[in-house]
Amino acid sequence: MKVHFISIGGSVMHQLAIALKRKGYTVTGTDDEIFEPAKTNLEKEGLLPASTGWDTGMITTDIDAVILGMHAKADNPEIQKAKALGLKIYSFPEYIYSESADKIRVVVGGSHGKTTTTSMIMHVLKQTGVLFDYLVGAKLDGFEQSVNITNAPIIVCEGDEYPASVLEKRPKFHFLFPHIAILTGIAWDHINVFPTFEIYLEQFRIFIDKIEPGGLLIYNETDIVLKDLVDLHNRADIRYQPYNLPPCTIVDGTTSVRIGNTTGSLKVFGNHNLLNLHAAWYACKEVGVSEEDFVKAIGSFTGAAKRLEVIAKNDRTIVYRDFAHAPSKVKATIEAVKQQFPDRKLVAVFELHTYSSLNEQFMKEYNGAMDKADAAVVFFAKHALELKRMPDLPKEKVYEGFNKKGLLVISDKNELDAWLRNQDFNNTNLLLMSSGNYDGLDTIAFAKKITG
Repeated sequence: MKVHFISIGGSVMHQLAIALKRKGYTVTGTDDEIFEPAKTNLEKEGLLPASTGWDTGMITTDIDAVILGMHAKADNPEIQKAKALGLKIYSFPEYIYSESADKIRVVVGGSHGKTTTTSMIMHVLKQTGVLFDYLVGAKLDGFEQSVNITNAPIIVCEGDEYPASVLEKRPKFHFLFPHIAILTGIAWDHINVFPTFEIYLEQFRIFIDKIEPGGLLIYNETDIVLKDLVDLHNRADIRYQPYNLPPCTIVDGTTSVRIGNTTGSLKVFGNHNLLNLHAAWYACKEVGVSEEDFVKAIGSFTGAAKRLEVIAKNDRTIVYRDFAHAPSKVKATIEAVKQQFPDRKLVAVFELHTYSSLNEQFMKEYNGAMDKADAAVVFFAKHALELKRMPDLPKEKVYEGFNKKGLLVISDKNELDAWLRNQDFNNTNLLLMSSGNYDGLDTIAFAKKITG
């Protein structure tokens, strides 16, 4: 096989390129900018393009597949030549399906918890010796890459509802056709792509229709929107497995869970993680993992990167960072830390960084999301608005949207830095939630300073 990547420098694209090269394929690729760590990773594998920019000379008739990244624009000259030559052009998920057509496909979808649930399944399968391929949206301990394609009989995929490519606007998870599907919950997101809730909801109806006949849908019955969707959109040719919170206890800051007749302690915590774990259990059970093996394996799971990740701690303070940006994620993450450490003050700092979160019209969706925090800050950078070519976000609209007594809204990183340095973090946990970097503020150094 000979494959060519347009936008090979993407965070997931470059990892697929490496996986295919290791499988024995001839791999080429181009991009107009490649950043770290993709640059070094590609260079180590001999896949770094000799120069940046697009090169139509690399688009030749002997290419079996052109794989298109999200970064490439519709007028890309390589795309135009590939079309003219009649080459097969794949979006990322379309290509993943082509490589896994003969595999058992496990796909995790939903507005929140996809990465963690996918990671839990991967961790358990690895610990129990099951061979599988995978696609996940974060770095996970024990896995060199976030994508792997071999000849394994199973593939575990995180199923994103964002568009597949500039040519294929349908959501990524519509192209994976699962045998085992998970839906973790539905909470409106990506309003730049799905301008109404009904349009967003329709994507999940379509996902259910894509499940292979005889397949299994594992769904979170505690999510009312999702439960109503499943009840109204029922297929007679697939099986349904609802899940909810499994039995659990918290003793001295450690959570234990019971699956069937087996109990074990966990390194992760929070109701959202317990829900994710329960979904992962049903998926693992479907591929032959016993409850005893599952509980033993999940006990060593430490979480995916930037999902309630501990970045610094001492006996009196823990600093977490989390990728949370959607309202449901912010609320679940705050409540998890507060439930785990009810006697500690919780300082929560949330950065508005995505298109949806910076949109004035979306702000009301955050109503109550930070209520359980003892001290709460919402930060946004004017620079982020400029990069996304968005209008100014009035602070009063943020206050109104969150509706949190005592909330601070800050739009200058120096002001945020000064506020953080003025806090007493004794017997206090600090939760940093962002898909950005607080306009360049060195939060890692600050976390180490207050716990050092």
